[in-house]
Amino acid sequence: MKIAISIPDDLFQAAAHTARALGLSRSQLYTRAVREFVARHQGTVVTERLDAVHGDGESASGLDEALAALQYLSVLADDRW
Repeated sequence: MKIAISIPDDLFQAAAHTARALGLSRSQLYTRAVREFVARHQGTVVTERLDAVHGDGESASGLDEALAALQYLSVLADDRW
């Protein structure tokens, strides 16, 4: 799909330089950048949805306290890797 966007001149120049340095077209560079941005923020949406169900760590989640404790311990175990 072909689109038109407006970006600051300095960003355009930096993107053009980066694309040349990487051997990419500007379209390829912008596609990669947008794809990475979208992927990063999709994780944020998932986190927000999980927080809505389980709580954000600052408020009660509504989960059984024993289950919440087990989940907490499993996260600690995962963090050691």
